[in-house]
Amino acid sequence: MIAIDNILVSDLVVEEQFVCDLNKCKGGCCEDGDAGAPLEREEMDKLKEIYQVVRPYLTEAGVKEIDSRGPYNYDREFGWVTPTIQGKMCAYGFRDGNGVIKCGIEQAWNDGKTDWKKPISCHLYPIKLSKSGEQEMVNYEPREKLCKPACVLGKKLKVPVYVFLKDALIRKYGEDFYGALEKIGKMKAVKAGK
Repeated sequence: MIAIDNILVSDLVVEEQFVCDLNKCKGGCCEDGDAGAPLEREEMDKLKEIYQVVRPYLTEAGVKEIDSRGPYNYDREFGWVTPTIQGKMCAYGFRDGNGVIKCGIEQAWNDGKTDWKKPISCHLYPIKLSKSGEQEMVNYEPREKLCKPACVLGKKLKVPVYVFLKDALIRKYGEDFYGALEKIGKMKAVKAGK
């Protein structure tokens, strides 16, 4: 484990390589799981705030789910999460012309309609966060089958997980944290001869 302040980062975050291959996985992480995307407390308010802006980007089924159950739901195992359509695709998702699941929130952000990109748990994937007391844990947890193409592409392009997720890690923890992680990652790469 790598300790940066009170954050413990799995060595795999700097040792493994990963680049999403949406042409192969089709954005399956947005529908493959036991619940919607985990949310931080302030993100629940943000979802309420931006819903009307994001609504035109969503599917009819997604809008129906959010309008009937709310912009987020509580799950006993995962806490506050985004709603899903019949326990599958995130209600904020839609399929593009190639069948790739895209995020309606992120699409609104890309179009300059909102200043919020998407939940941080989505932005950080395949990193998952957990807490143990005051310590936050940053773990690399790709899905074995679904993320296999991303692991293959990451190795081919030689892109470490922390580099692929640079923007998300900076968004969550700041430039100083990322700089410390990058320094450790580069030192480990030199030692490993990569």
